[in-house]
Amino acid sequence: MPDSSQHLKRILQKEAALFLGLFFFGIVLLPVAIYLVGQSVFGEYSGHGFADFYASLHYELRIGQKVTWYLVLSPYLCWQLFRLTIHTFRKYRNPASLAGG
Repeated sequence: MPDSSQHLKRILQKEAALFLGLFFFGIVLLPVAIYLVGQSVFGEYSGHGFADFYASLHYELRIGQKVTWYLVLSPYLCWQLFRLTIHTFRKYRNPASLAGG
């Protein structure tokens, strides 16, 4: 049984590292990209530049805005959706398996 507990521990560590990495991407790099694209498409931000945009984003996170949390967690959620899609395609790759045979 120690092998299965070690295996589970490795999986949990790997998933935690994945979550933290994608959370970092969502909280640091994604807002930069959003700001730059928004600035090029819509023009100057109504606040005082990127610092004001980033501060307002973090304020909305702290007060629990669901949309802002979804934005920050979207890289991890998209990655999980991608993994689920790949798993489903692999499971049902054979057309005969859809017919139950």
